[in-house]
Amino acid sequence: MSQVSNTTSLSEILDTIDLGPTGSVQMMFAKLQLAQSEICKNQAESYMKQIEDIQEEQELCANMIEQARKLQNDAKNGTGDCSWDKKASMMPQEMADFFKERGLSYDTTGNDLANNSDEWDFNLKSLTNYQEEIGNKTQTLMVYLQDFIGQYNSYLQGANTQIANANQTLTNLARGQ
Repeated sequence: MSQVSNTTSLSEILDTIDLGPTGSVQMMFAKLQLAQSEICKNQAESYMKQIEDIQEEQELCANMIEQARKLQNDAKNGTGDCSWDKKASMMPQEMADFFKERGLSYDTTGNDLANNSDEWDFNLKSLTNYQEEIGNKTQTLMVYLQDFIGQYNSYLQGANTQIANANQTLTNLARGQ
């Protein structure tokens, strides 16, 4: 059996599958099942890549939350790094960029990046809501991934069954049964 290419078009995939010289209905059905399994495999790989990307985003978000909590505690304890108010700590530019790039709300009181404890509460709520949102995306993609893996297994099992049946039919014919 030849190796199936990494295409997604059914007709392209069918053209790459060679099950030998037989043109039996069973072998044609097996070929179709193999092509369908390849499409499911490609879809599953696509979902796995999306999940991987989202997991990286989740890790980045978790790091931002951890950093924001530390800055909030500094502001709460009066050890903030804001030169004019020790009850405030400065949001790092990297964090402000994170908020902006993702369209997340953050406190802009005073048109600066200095935040007191209450302002950090607002920022943390925004981050945790975002974290929950991307967590939900991961769960949805995992359901789709499991579905495509199930379909892949089903199509592959169907193809193997049809190939075995075709081989049994050929064996029976060769024996004159």
